[in-house]
Amino acid sequence: MRISVHISTMWLYAGRLFQWLNQRQYVLISKAVCAHQVHSSSTGFTDSCYNGLYPGHIHTTPIQKAVLAVGSGVAALHDPHRHDMVAVLGEATGHLALINLRDKMRNDPEGYTILKERPRIRLSTLDLSDMASLPDGSFGREYLRFLEDNDVTPDSRADVRFVDDEELAYVMQRYREVHDLLHTLLGMPTNMLGEVAVKWFEAAQTGLPMCALGAVLGPLRLSTSRLKLLFTSLGPWALRNGHRARCVLSIFYERRWAQSIEDLRQELNIEPPPVIVRATKKRNT
Repeated sequence: MRISVHISTMWLYAGRLFQWLNQRQYVLISKAVCAHQVHSSSTGFTDSCYNGLYPGHIHTTPIQKAVLAVGSGVAALHDPHRHDMVAVLGEATGHLALINLRDKMRNDPEGYTILKERPRIRLSTLDLSDMASLPDGSFGREYLRFLEDNDVTPDSRADVRFVDDEELAYVMQRYREVHDLLHTLLGMPTNMLGEVAVKWFEAAQTGLPMCALGAVLGPLRLSTSRLKLLFTSLGPWALRNGHRARCVLSIFYERRWAQSIEDLRQELNIEPPPVIVRATKKRNT
């Protein structure tokens, strides 16, 4: 009991420390960006005081990235539902992995087209009525069913801000927007077990430190029965398929809605899930 109280107190102070660091970091970054515009731009301020590599970009030094990584990591550990902090952690630590993913996309004809055309997966770019008219078993229909069953929307993915390369920023954005498509391909819901299984696949597939951290720490929040299912069945399956599958960012999914999900899995070299994991009413439980 006493140990539990000490752990809770530790998380409380860690969370407060991160909140302070996060507020200070945003103040410093905002001032730096605005000051740069005052001294270098003859046109004055824009509404967002923006002068980055892409809309929303905030340039950060290596030291600032380290602060962001530590702070967002502490916050994400304290509250895994802080998807904004998970996003910051991915951007602050993913540079080398993003270069590797970008190179894989460049060396794949379909991936190269994606890098050139820069498609986005948003409600504004999806024809939901057309997807609903597709037959059961088609990728588009199963993706729409996933969105409905798990009460999620593609618009929930945050925009990239802290990646200091425009093309790599798009690769990170594409990874985020493809995440729910991976849930569909892997047959995993958005409860904790499903998210951890997808993170194991993504860790093996992408090499992003954020995914590896989620794969390691996510199981700590699983019940004993689900932990056993992860280690004996879903985990090995996810790692094996993540390693051997074609680069999942190199698929132009927007042109594959009518394709059979089974055919798409075969093309990507992804096995069907070994067990059926049902969606729960409450997300991330």
